[in-house]
Amino acid sequence: MKAYVTACIEDYIAACQKTSETKWGTPLVGFADARHPRLGELRKVANENHVMPWEVLPDATVVVCYFVPFTRETVLSNREGRLSSPEWARAYEDTNALFARLNAHLIERLEARGYRAAVSPEATAFDREALRSRWSQRHMAWLAGLGSFGLNNMLITDRGCCGRISTVVTNLDVTPGRPLAVENCLYKRGGQCGVCVKRCPSGALTKAGYDRQKCFGLCSENAAVYRDFGNSYAADAAGEILDTGSEVCGKCLAGVPCAFQKPIKE
Repeated sequence: MKAYVTACIEDYIAACQKTSETKWGTPLVGFADARHPRLGELRKVANENHVMPWEVLPDATVVVCYFVPFTRETVLSNREGRLSSPEWARAYEDTNALFARLNAHLIERLEARGYRAAVSPEATAFDREALRSRWSQRHMAWLAGLGSFGLNNMLITDRGCCGRISTVVTNLDVTPGRPLAVENCLYKRGGQCGVCVKRCPSGALTKAGYDRQKCFGLCSENAAVYRDFGNSYAADAAGEILDTGSEVCGKCLAGVPCAFQKPIKE
């Protein structure tokens, strides 16, 4: 079933490439243990009210996690300037829109085979006061073993950190992955690099920590400019629909050694 799920995701994205202005690389697919003993850590490092997989689906066994990388052209377009490039903003919104359709497709395919599957309602909700979500796609993908966190707080996968992550909770009977035992981040591995800190235009990212308010401030600047590509997080934590643009940035992802691949060769 792992191969089947992977093929469903790859084939759907390949079909979308034919009509979408945004293009993507080959996705990475992993499976996180829905009862992993480290799930409790998410309520410490991600959100104190983080939703658990069994709250999404009572008989959940795994969380299907997939990383869809942006193309080299999209990433390179975002290297210069304070604000995001139009290509990056469009790719961000187009990818999130793709996820909604792809997840529905994957759930339908799994249910046709007798399984149950669901998406956490919190996956697309965003608390604009806490600046956190109650469902962290990145941490689920970390549990699945798709990568490790970089100094820029992004997941560094075998295909880099420039892309988007989505998840589907299901009761598939497959062997899950597990968090990596090593760091993919050059800085965390040996104290070298830190290029992502230099790339941050707002000063939100430092080697000592991360200022969410500063980061979101720059994302809001971009949203004021990019109002034609939609808004993936139109609903806040209370479900209120907001009229905002594309709250993006991505400068700490583009132009870094981990943009397209993990920079460490084992």
